Amino acid sequence: MREARGEATPVGQQLDDVRTAAAPAPSGPAPVRRRGSSARHRRRRVRRAAAFLVVAALVAVAGANVPEPSAPGWVSPGLVGGGGWPFAGVPLDPDDADGAAYLPDSSAVRLADGRVRLIPSGGAAAVTVAADDPRVAQAVRSDSAWLASGTVPEGPPDSGFRDMAARALLDLRLLTPPNGASLASWYGAWRYSWPRDSAFAAAAFTVTGHPSEARRILRFLGRVQTGDGVWAARYNADGTAVIDGRPPQLDSLGWVLWSSWLYRARTPDPDDLPGLWPMVRRAADHLAGSLDAEGLPPASSDYWERDHGREQDPRRPTLGVVGPVLAGLRSAASLAQSYGQGAEAARWRAAAQRVSEALARQFAPYGYPRSPVEDGLMDTSVTFIAPPFAPADQAVAGAIADAERKQALPNGGVLPGERWAGDQDVAWTPETALFGLSAASAGRRSDALGRLGWLSAHRSSLGALPEKVGATGRQAGVAPLGWTDALVLLTLAALRDPLPVPPAS
Repeated sequence: MREARGEATPVGQQLDDVRTAAAPAPSGPAPVRRRGSSARHRRRRVRRAAAFLVVAALVAVAGANVPEPSAPGWVSPGLVGGGGWPFAGVPLDPDDADGAAYLPDSSAVRLADGRVRLIPSGGAAAVTVAADDPRVAQAVRSDSAWLASGTVPEGPPDSGFRDMAARALLDLRLLTPPNGASLASWYGAWRYSWPRDSAFAAAAFTVTGHPSEARRILRFLGRVQTGDGVWAARYNADGTAVIDGRPPQLDSLGWVLWSSWLYRARTPDPDDLPGLWPMVRRAADHLAGSLDAEGLPPASSDYWERDHGREQDPRRPTLGVVGPVLAGLRSAASLAQSYGQGAEAARWRAAAQRVSEALARQFAPYGYPRSPVEDGLMDTSVTFIAPPFAPADQAVAGAIADAERKQALPNGGVLPGERWAGDQDVAWTPETALFGLSAASAGRRSDALGRLGWLSAHRSSLGALPEKVGATGRQAGVAPLGWTDALVLLTLAALRDPLPVPPAS
């Protein structure tokens, strides 16, 4: 969550924001536009010139050290790909988006003039070819065959979500290079691999029957894990850790353990992924050894990626850390049992029980807010202590409903948390999808379908799931976002077949 990390917005994104603001603002999702008259192109050039003037003014105010603007930033509506290994992708230029659409069940894009943009098999750069070029049919066949090798979770019959699910799967594949460093997205500040996002991508590949992609991600996580069981906050696409002063974020350990348990539950062959158990042991031992006298892990950044010193209670971890740690320790204990490691299973089960008791003492009396204080603010992380991550609990279900009310936006999406410090008019799709996954896992089908319907209606003009949606319903962030893709796939899968929950004992 880039805004939550407190990073300065780069000039390139400021340019993109100006472009978006200058565009017409329809009341619904951004329509697919057709190439029009020369007057329309003249208007576009005028808007672009105005945007650059604004950026120039920003540079003048900010000083000479501001970098040159980098276009197109996040404004691309999606990625161009092809059917060949290694499934390379590049953003579609916004100037080519008018009237463009993906060919069915593929990452090749038909442009408004009928030609097709794709990345040929074995290549890394996009080319534009005639629709009858043999490479087009090859790309479509390959992408479609990959989808068919697993399942495309559509949700209930005739729900109309298959296209969204297929696009999410294909985009997740494009975001996962051969080394398994699953990227958050394809642009600038998002072109990194966060372990928490990667864990959800592996889980999505697992439940859709694409285990080879899940294995690549888990192998990557095993390779980059440190000897004491932690991960860096994020990694470059080549697998090197990003050194930017961010300490390890403990929630990522819990999410990787949960994803590993889910993979093993669906792929029970212990020899299928030899490095899984050593990775699990290191991460679970670190979490179990980190608990304080009260049974809580230390304060740490969570998915907001905010300095814990800025929380309502800076001394204690947020629910965004406690929830994943609890799910992770329970998952690790179950994994240990399946590997015949009884001593580790008992130790991690006891640690999980301590966290569970601390959760009941510290958070439950206040209604499970983000920080365990009176009048604590609600946050989407309350879903982390409910199915599919923890057994159902009536009080937690009430807290989730409270959070949904307090975070709701008029455009139908949600803010990340109550009294969100960022833009109060912009909805975040991962948080909206988390509430959808929670509803699906709790058996609240209509609520889950409502969330999925909103997400489907607010995709980019190419059909990719963006990070954020503005007040007018337009794309307001990168597209695709891998975490949202994964959460949507998990939600659709849960509607057809409930996801397993890590056993509490």
